[in-house]
Amino acid sequence: MCSGRVDMAFVLRAFSKGVDGVFIGACHLNECNYTTQGNYQALSMVNIFRKIMQNIGLNPERLKIGFVSGSEANLFVEIAGNFVKKIKELGPLGIGEGIDKEGLKCKLEAVTKLIPYIRLVERERLRVPMKSEEEINNFFASDEVTRLINELVGDQLAISQIILLLRERPLSTAKISEILGLSPSEVSRHLNNSSKHGLVRYDQNLKRFAAA
Repeated sequence: MCSGRVDMAFVLRAFSKGVDGVFIGACHLNECNYTTQGNYQALSMVNIFRKIMQNIGLNPERLKIGFVSGSEANLFVEIAGNFVKKIKELGPLGIGEGIDKEGLKCKLEAVTKLIPYIRLVERERLRVPMKSEEEINNFFASDEVTRLINELVGDQLAISQIILLLRERPLSTAKISEILGLSPSEVSRHLNNSSKHGLVRYDQNLKRFAAA
């Protein structure tokens, strides 16, 4: 299968099932077996998803793409071996980042719900015309792209996480902050905005926020 067909939903499903790291093997750039240059698409997807991982507090090194041909068995073994070693150093998903089980589940569910929106942002704002690994990596490492992703996706992810938590039970700002690893001021800002849009409400009796 062409690496270009590896959707971020596949990566997310693996993490949601408890996998600690995901490795994507692709053809060498400019040597696509299907002449679709899907390996460039895969490289862009990995860069975007690593940004999303950073946004929700997961170590982006848990996702890696490697370029290797079918005749380079030794190279594949080396790349895969180094990746496995790195994942062992990072520890289990979530635990290695100090995220508890409830928080991890909420974060991954929030990203899952936003995948269609993330794809839209990618298609309209993050198309990369460059045709080299260095150019693509530098593009996604730029402050401008980081700011763009944080503005367009970051707030949506935070709000999605908060609403998912509140659908389970009413919570205080402090508790939401503790579970998600966000600052109380960030949580308050998202709660206020969500309240204006009728997504959450404040329960005066419980002194907690709840899903509307």
